Amino acid sequence: MTAFVHLHRGDAPLIVAMPHTGTDLAGLDGQFFSPWHARRDADWHIDKLYAFAADLGATIVRTAISRSVIDANRDPSGASLYPGQATTELCPTITFDGEPLYADATPDEAEIARRRAAFFDPYHAAIAAEIARLRARHARLVLYDAHSIRSRIPRLFDGELPQFNIGTNGDVTCDPALTAAVSATCTADQVVNGRFKGGWTTRHYGQPANGVHAIQMELAIRGYAPEPPAPDEANWPPAFDPAYAAPLAATLRNVLNACLDFAQ
Repeated sequence: MTAFVHLHRGDAPLIVAMPHTGTDLAGLDGQFFSPWHARRDADWHIDKLYAFAADLGATIVRTAISRSVIDANRDPSGASLYPGQATTELCPTITFDGEPLYADATPDEAEIARRRAAFFDPYHAAIAAEIARLRARHARLVLYDAHSIRSRIPRLFDGELPQFNIGTNGDVTCDPALTAAVSATCTADQVVNGRFKGGWTTRHYGQPANGVHAIQMELAIRGYAPEPPAPDEANWPPAFDPAYAAPLAATLRNVLNACLDFAQ
């Protein structure tokens, strides 16, 4: 285990993965156009929002490294998960809004390989090890990939994103019964396999035939934090207020309980 991978072990058949909560720029601050731009697209406060997962017996795996250094939810080969749609790379060179991340040279192949070995591989080694540990105890388990994003990003999607965006790559990564159970616990402001169908984590580990059912949840940030219309360095990220987040956290507790019920 490295200092950048944070692991909480539980014994329930549920792993909550958090690939984008990190803000550590790994000493590369000076290479980016600005540290604020490099941190802006993090999944802010997701670790706080799902803190209750430990009480449910879930295993939690997250990385402290910023997605701008290397995105732990992209195909390590560099292949796009959303061909023909705007996205960001394994080692992003632009923000979600299309702004350049680097002041000068972007990472070359050698630098990308270095970052993968240093940060990407240890995170996924931890997930793989926890899947093996829990599958030795349980006939099946759920890998829940936890994400959030700003409600409006015109470069990535039209209009306002639904509150709950459930991704299973078209029910390839899990039993449709799990998709239905998770969907049933969410409000009507949801979509299943819409713009966000599941990233590399969901697609790589989701093997229902082998007892591993993977599902991604992309939340619109407005549900748990006061989201300004236009983020800038003065107002972003919004502060995390447990009272503001409580209603959504209660729904997410039901979501994870539905995952546990399915697995058990």
